[in-house]
Amino acid sequence: MADQQTIDTHNKALRINLDNRFHGTFAEIGAGQEVVRWFFRVGGAAGTIAKSISAYDMQVSDAIYGQTDRYVSRSRLQAMLELEYHLDIERLGDARGDNTAFFAFADTVVARSFKGGNECHGWMGVKFQSHPRDEPSQIVIHVRMLDAEASLQQEALGVVGVNLCYGAFFLHHEPDQLVDSLLDKLTTGRIEIDMIEFSGIEFRYVDNRLMALKLVQLGLSGAAMFAPNREVLQPSEMLYKKAVLVERGSFRPTTRVNLDMLECALEKFTAEPAVAGREVLPLMEITMRNLLAGGKEVDRRDFLARADLLAACGMTVLISDFFEYYRLAAYLAWRTKERIGMVMGVPSLVELFDEKYYTQLPGGILESFGRLFKNDLKLYVYPLRQHEKEDLKTIGNLEVAPELRKLYGYLSDRGSFVHLDNFNPEYLTIFSRDVLKRIAAGDATWEAMVPEAVVALIKKRGFFGYSKARLD
Repeated sequence: MADQQTIDTHNKALRINLDNRFHGTFAEIGAGQEVVRWFFRVGGAAGTIAKSISAYDMQVSDAIYGQTDRYVSRSRLQAMLELEYHLDIERLGDARGDNTAFFAFADTVVARSFKGGNECHGWMGVKFQSHPRDEPSQIVIHVRMLDAEASLQQEALGVVGVNLCYGAFFLHHEPDQLVDSLLDKLTTGRIEIDMIEFSGIEFRYVDNRLMALKLVQLGLSGAAMFAPNREVLQPSEMLYKKAVLVERGSFRPTTRVNLDMLECALEKFTAEPAVAGREVLPLMEITMRNLLAGGKEVDRRDFLARADLLAACGMTVLISDFFEYYRLAAYLAWRTKERIGMVMGVPSLVELFDEKYYTQLPGGILESFGRLFKNDLKLYVYPLRQHEKEDLKTIGNLEVAPELRKLYGYLSDRGSFVHLDNFNPEYLTIFSRDVLKRIAAGDATWEAMVPEAVVALIKKRGFFGYSKARLD
């Protein structure tokens, strides 16, 4: 058999049809039956397809799968997968269960409407047995269709669906390769996949945070998000109708000053009239550039260490490919109409005014700031004092290049910068790089520089070179 990278959509569908192990249901709502059409088209579908259904009418959909507030949603997809898989087992299990691996594929999507202007996205998943009589496994993804025409979006959706089925049936033992294959015969200009979740017996050792990270690495998504309990989140659903406060950092490790910055900013942010009473989502963001740190590959152990430490502090984490702040702001603003705030220290604000980062923009730093500060976005700036005897550096005494002073003054006067004067003075001289040095040197004073939960986890897991034998 040829390497899977060389197999086109037609041959993927045909290989599934010709494999007598797999038999199940295709349930598709919203953009026609784009996935199952491939299996009918290539021939041999009778061996694979037990049933094909499209409950397009909302009342019909509710009658089959239960009531829902949102038809294009994770909950609706899960209801479809659960019911159709159960029906396959119930109706066919006794007759052919010893030789058949049953599956249910489902998607619920909204493609470009006749009037246009709507968000074109959907949920897609497959619940399957990898072997007859096996416990089920499941893969769920969220996709955004980027083509301008509905017919092209439907075509792309069909290809992704075939890729997902092929990956589930033949690549489940190689999750990384499975993710790589999802856009076979497509490009990131046509489809975005911003959430993926593996579950069930075949994926019991898969860390979904690593799979989310891989989506960003491959360019399948600009960002990935996960909760403190390790659950991978779909960013648009999490950001919808929420005010967002985001702090960028390396969090290597998470320190007391990292948390103080967020807490101080949160106090100021929630006091804003436009935010008061709104639901606020605080985020800790790490950029891909930070994770790569000069290398070509992400150190997975290092990434998971940072993620686990943030989780221990109860933080929701955003991994993004948006090195420029204005790109991060645009990503967030596209997903929520509520206020957005960004938390940073004085050094990051100084770097923000370095024109070398904006040479790729026709309008340079002015264009960058125009994009960043629209929609009344504000920067919540934590002061800097590197040594106890050093004067405090704040937005009030910050020095920028002479030619940028008037621009800085204008932004300051319009309230784009908010001074965090509610900081804890004891935390000002804490820096992650200093914590790392003390851990490596066996200097126990690092423990006072990070939250107690972080201390416990670093010791338990041996993160960042901590050696229990040497240090305890």
